Amino acid sequence: MKKNTVTLILFILLGLLAGSIVSQLLDPVEEVAFLTKSADISWHPKADLQILKYDLYFQVKLNLISLLGLICAIWIYRKL
Repeated sequence: MKKNTVTLILFILLGLLAGSIVSQLLDPVEEVAFLTKSADISWHPKADLQILKYDLYFQVKLNLISLLGLICAIWIYRKL
């Protein structure tokens, strides 16, 4: 497989998604609650330039399991 930026971004997104799914599955387990507690990061840029108006909302929920998925995805990418 060819290494390029698109492949890296795809691996990163898949790693974060896998970590998020595992986090949701482990959410009811109280012993690992510190791994599933999320921090919300949001950004809300908007502008009205008379001819162009935009309003965007980006939100990222990160927890330790998602970061572990991200690290695993980058490690797998480097092993390709």
